[in-house]
Parts: sequence; C-alpha cells; structure tokens
Amino acid sequence: MNTITANPSYKLELAASPHVHSRWSTKQAMWLVLAAILPMVISAVVFFGLYQLLIIIVSVGFCVGTEAAVKAVRKRKISIGDGSAVITGLLLALILPPNFSLSSTAIGAIVSIGIGKEIFGGLGYNIFNPALVGRAFLQAAFPVPMTTWSQPNYAVDSISSATPLSAIKFDKVSTELSNLFLGNVGGSLGETSAIAVLLGGIFLIVIGVVNWRVPVSMTLGVIIFGGIFWLLDPAIYPNPLFHIFAGGFLVGALFMATDWVTSPLYGKGMWIFGAGIALVLVLIRLFGGLPEGVMYSILFMNAFVPLINRYTKPRIFGKEK
Repeated sequence: MNTITANPSYKLELAASPHVHSRWSTKQAMWLVLAAILPMVISAVVFFGLYQLLIIIVSVGFCVGTEAAVKAVRKRKISIGDGSAVITGLLLALILPPNFSLSSTAIGAIVSIGIGKEIFGGLGYNIFNPALVGRAFLQAAFPVPMTTWSQPNYAVDSISSATPLSAIKFDKVSTELSNLFLGNVGGSLGETSAIAVLLGGIFLIVIGVVNWRVPVSMTLGVIIFGGIFWLLDPAIYPNPLFHIFAGGFLVGALFMATDWVTSPLYGKGMWIFGAGIALVLVLIRLFGGLPEGVMYSILFMNAFVPLINRYTKPRIFGKEK
C-alpha cells in the first residue's frame, strides 16, 4: 500500500535546488560558516580598530532587515533564522575598505539582499553571490571611497596604507609574504590576514561544508597561469605565491566561490569553475586597469554555472551518451 495514502500525516517538503547531499542542513551550514568567519572579524578589529565592528553591525543589520522587509511584502515566510542573510552581511562587510561610510555600507547591504538574492526568488534561486553583487554596486557607485585604504595599526612604512596589489602594480613595490600571512598590510577588512582566512576556510573543508575542489582548482590555476607569466619575466610579473596571499584570493576561494547555490553541483564542473576563475583573475590583475579581480572573476564564472552543470552532469548508469 502507498505509504503516503496510508498515512495522511506524512508530508512531502518542496525545497529549492541545489539538493546537495550533506550531513549538515542549510541552517547548520550557515552557522558553521559564521563561526569560520570569526577569525577574520577579529583580525579586522586588531589591525584597523573598533570602528570596523560598526561596519559589520550595519551591514548585517541591513541585510537581515532587507530580507525581512522583502519577505513581508511578498507575503512569504520570514526565514532569517537560516543565517543566510547574516552570512551575506558579514561577508559584504569583510570585503569593504576599513573605515568605510556606514550609509554606503547600508546601501550595499540592501543591494546585496534585494538585487543579489531576493529579486531571483530568495535563498537557492540566486545565480550570483549576493555579497559580491553588493560590493560590485558599491565599486561602481562610490569608486573613490571603495579604493581608499587606511593604514593598519601596526604598519611600519607608508606604503602599507595601499594594498599589496596596488603597490606592486602601480609602484613596483613588493610586499613581504610574512606581512601578507599575518595581515599587517592595507586592504579590505577580512582579506589582509591570510592565516585568519585559512583557519576558517580549512575548518569548513574538514567538516564538509565547503567542497575542496573549488579552492584547490583556483589555487592550481593561479599557480599555473600566474607562474607562466612570472617565468617569462619575473621582473615585471609577481610570483604565484603573491597572487595567492595578496588581495582577496583566499576569501574568494574559500568563502565566495564555494557558495552552494552559485557554484557547480558536480566534481568535474567544480574543476572547470575554479580554473576559469583563476584564469580571469590573473588576466585582470596583470593586464586590467584595476589591481584586483577576484570579485569580477567569480561573478563572471557564476554566470556560466548553469551551463557548466548541464555539460558536466554525470551520466546515469546504463544510459547512452
């Protein structure tokens, strides 16, 4: 006898894709990501001061408020408890410059949720990473504040107020890898300390929230594509390790490109996705007008995810090619 017919209380739940098999529910995964982000929050406060907490609070508050408002207008269930809006607000804040305007932060948060997420239908339907959508808007709307960098609290030279990527691109000044690893350099709030990013990112990989294929393929891609140009002329082009530890590469590889919704579903697709991000990133950094390209490279490849999923879907056993 049909189980559903025999038991009227049995309920089927319809949920948005992607239907990823994981021991963690969406809500659990989001709060684990929140825990992984905390080292970046701590490093931001240590290197740039307590004001950065205000940026984070405003960003999270307006992300949560925007989602609640949109859900109320659409007469949908308010699902702030899943933590997705909080994560978007945190990630947006951590990819903003230190001491950024609170009003502009609020605008970015509204765009992240309203345009980057809810306009597509909410969690599970957006095709672009919401936090990066918000930052891209702010980059276009407020280009000067978005490229104005504060000197870290423990900076030992004047060049530290610039980002390592802009310093090497425009001033031909290289930054020591030790400073990049610890975080005593200019840059966005959460991207300067490689060790803080790695602590959270490796934690997510070990517990299975993040699939290792995307960050590994991005890293190998940067080593290969960046290494080719470095071998051709090391006096002009930075070495691959600099590409990895400078700027927002690690944040992008471990927290942005690995988003369940906006990254490929299948293993082969993840390798293609990560390699594509690495290629676009290296080309922008070396030949583009901007010193950084993580945001644009991830958004660019987000647009190809449906196509990648279509052509990398595993063949059903017994089905003809």
